[in-house]
Amino acid sequence: MDRIRLATTDDAEAVLRIYGPICAESAITFDVTPPPVDVLREEIAGLTREFPWLMYERDGVVAGYVYASRHRDRAAYQWAVTTSIYLDPQYHRQGIGRRLYAALFALLELQGYYTAYAGITQPNEASIGLHESLGFKEIGVYANVGFKLGEWRNVSWWGLTLRSPSSSPAPPTPLYELAGTPEFEAILAHPPAGWAGVAEARG
Repeated sequence: MDRIRLATTDDAEAVLRIYGPICAESAITFDVTPPPVDVLREEIAGLTREFPWLMYERDGVVAGYVYASRHRDRAAYQWAVTTSIYLDPQYHRQGIGRRLYAALFALLELQGYYTAYAGITQPNEASIGLHESLGFKEIGVYANVGFKLGEWRNVSWWGLTLRSPSSSPAPPTPLYELAGTPEFEAILAHPPAGWAGVAEARG
């Protein structure tokens, strides 16, 4: 049985199981050593007051996760988020990434966020394909922005519009104020099958 749910601090070990090898063996993340479990617990606890962090379970096993975080600290950036997604390799190419992202975007749109951004270390055609299928558009490239595993790495940046711009946007609603509401629970219980930008989000 598959389900999407909010992360809790108890998920820190499952997150580390997925994220740890990526730190050590891949340039997908620019972390070079896995964070300690207690640091992950603090990160999950802090982030989920404001933003969604979603876990994908299959038959009780965590297959992957996705989360949003503040894009920049200055006040005028408050309607934008940066997204990150990581899957256990054995669950790649099964549509899990698309379902996780679609649920995340629905929650972010409900909160009142307008744009989402994602950085992809090049080359990564699978990640680019996923983001393009969800409506992300490439914005530009940070050339040689990181050095990992013996090479300088480029990072391409991608953007997605979650809702049409407003001339008087209300501040986004923190996640803790929405958790448990019917709209919030409906998204987790019946996540969107996909996402294609503003038209699907608002239609």
